[in-house]
Amino acid sequence: MAEARIPVRMNRLCCPICSQVLRNPVTIPCGHNFCMRCIQDRWGHEERSGSPCSCPECGNKFPIRPQLIENTTLADLVRDTPALKRARTWTEAGSPLCWRHNRSLDVYCCTDEKIICQVCASAEHRGHTFGFVSGERRRKQEELKNIQMKSQQILQKQEKKWKNLKKTLEQIQEEARNTEDYCEAVLAGVIDSIQRHFLSLKELIGAQEEATAARVQTSLQTLQVKMDEMRKRSAELERLAQTDVDVDFLEKWPSVRRLCEKDHLHPLGGASEDPLRPFELTKRAVDELGRQLEAFCDKEFATVSQTGMCIIADSGEQWESAGETEEDDMQHRSEASTSQSHGLSGVNNTVTEQTVEPKTRAEFLQYACSLSLDPTTAHQDLAIHAGDKEVRLSPRNDKSSTTRHPERFIQRRQVLCREGLQAERCYYEVEVKGDKAEIALAYRRMDRKSRTSLSAFGGNAYSWSLDRSTNYSVSHRGDSIQLTTSPSQHRIGVYLEFRKGALSFYEVSDSMKFLYKVEAEFTEELYPGFWLGEKCCIRICDLRQD
Repeated sequence: MAEARIPVRMNRLCCPICSQVLRNPVTIPCGHNFCMRCIQDRWGHEERSGSPCSCPECGNKFPIRPQLIENTTLADLVRDTPALKRARTWTEAGSPLCWRHNRSLDVYCCTDEKIICQVCASAEHRGHTFGFVSGERRRKQEELKNIQMKSQQILQKQEKKWKNLKKTLEQIQEEARNTEDYCEAVLAGVIDSIQRHFLSLKELIGAQEEATAARVQTSLQTLQVKMDEMRKRSAELERLAQTDVDVDFLEKWPSVRRLCEKDHLHPLGGASEDPLRPFELTKRAVDELGRQLEAFCDKEFATVSQTGMCIIADSGEQWESAGETEEDDMQHRSEASTSQSHGLSGVNNTVTEQTVEPKTRAEFLQYACSLSLDPTTAHQDLAIHAGDKEVRLSPRNDKSSTTRHPERFIQRRQVLCREGLQAERCYYEVEVKGDKAEIALAYRRMDRKSRTSLSAFGGNAYSWSLDRSTNYSVSHRGDSIQLTTSPSQHRIGVYLEFRKGALSFYEVSDSMKFLYKVEAEFTEELYPGFWLGEKCCIRICDLRQD
């Protein structure tokens, strides 16, 4: 089928002003079409010279500057016609020609990255950098070779990494099964040991049963003999009571009385101790052992799980970074993975420095942070002193001068610090004087005006509080956990692991006495805060001087 032709001459699609193909064609009231920029420039020049706007084609004058109307149909026609013209020049000439100037496309504009003719270069690309098409092709060809070579090298490295990762995946699966078997063997040995001890315990219980049963059996036999003698004595007494002859009664009475008095003086006594007591003591001992073993297992297995999760998290970060490292780094990871197949000790040695928890005060001080109290949040009963490091109850005659601030706690004697904590590890200490106080961390948006418990530290979902009174307790969402520990030190240490979601409290002296650990998902910065009871004072310690 013959290609459809557009019966339009190119000069019909040219602007009468610039004589070039129309660009953004617009129509003026007389019906003629021009480039938008050309007619705007022409009318701008006429207005500056004081002349009325006119049509460059027919000379028609307009009393006021007309509104230009975009001719979308003509724009489409211009676009289609040059496209057809461009195809024809290529086909007929056998080489590409400029569709506008019918000149050879032998110039490359490096600035615009376009292939143009010399007329285009002089008319529309002034000040640009040019080169010949053949020369630019050679340069681009060399650049293409370099890119191909680099891409091939990257692909080869990725293939090696893929093979190493696949091998590592197989090692992980194999090591997981080996670890399961190893743990099963260890725990099976523990269960076997407990089973052996249980058999020994059964033998002990059997020995207790035999010994106590023998003692009770002896007592039963002795009691049976005594009971038989007492029955005989009762029969003699009955016969004596039925004697009619006074002389016979009196002759027999002294001997019978002596026998009865002997029986009364030496009755069969009860067992000296409860025969069931050995069994009760055994059950108590085993019950205590069971609680200790359960607590030990819970603690140690929690430590194992926590260590395993830390290893998973750290390994995830390491493998993410491994995707951007070079081949030698990947090889190092592969060797590390291979070494893990011989046991868990290698893994522990790798991550010990990252997962070890501080235990001594010197280790906690490595994460010390600087804090200061924010007076704009303090309740009107509180006064801030010592460079915003100390808070205590205000004297009564000073409360009237307190400035009302929108962030101030209205109903409760509470105050927040200026600094929000969001680092991976933070540690600070406070000195508490007085009987009752609360050391808390809260989101900035917690309620500060409500009369309900929602405005109290630990009474909502946005704060966690250690309450210090006759005993310690920990509060969150209005629920409190009572601790058995009584305050013995005035200095409290707070250790926050934000990303891990852990908050720990300690009593601080020459050693760190652990009080409680909160586990939560922290989503915002945590601001240290305090509540003060009567005659209480709280001071933020300057750990830089310690």
